[in-house]
Amino acid sequence: MTQPPHDEPTASSPEELREQVEQTRAELGETVEALAAKTDVKARAQEKAAEVKEQATIKAGELKEQATVKAVEVKAKAADLAHQAQDKLPDAVKDKAAQAAEQAKATAAQAGQMWQEKAPEPVRQKTAQGAQLARDNRTLLLAAAGAAVLVWLARGRRKG
Repeated sequence: MTQPPHDEPTASSPEELREQVEQTRAELGETVEALAAKTDVKARAQEKAAEVKEQATIKAGELKEQATVKAVEVKAKAADLAHQAQDKLPDAVKDKAAQAAEQAKATAAQAGQMWQEKAPEPVRQKTAQGAQLARDNRTLLLAAAGAAVLVWLARGRRKG
């Protein structure tokens, strides 16, 4: 037979021996359950998949928040650059741009009227959606236009 571990005293009575046997059975049962859980590959894979899914969800939320913050920063910087560009434009260019804008507005109104009369309904709906998107992102569009004017002016000065 096997010898009892050195750290456990031997039983001095049958009652103590029964208690030791019951305790050993309980420990053995727990050990068997732990081994069975380790060998249950399907359950372990499902647990790992759930853990990875939760981590991915958390990371996606963090990335979305970071992207939102960056978008706000970029929008603010674009607006600042647009204002700087407008401040650096000579008054003659600003006046010419205002006149061109008025003319473009009048021409656009005429074209819009003609468009309403002749374009099919689905095309008009898509165009209206695009126009709404442009209105919603007006600052960004103005910043891009200001940057384009600065590039145009810089290129004109180099050529001249």
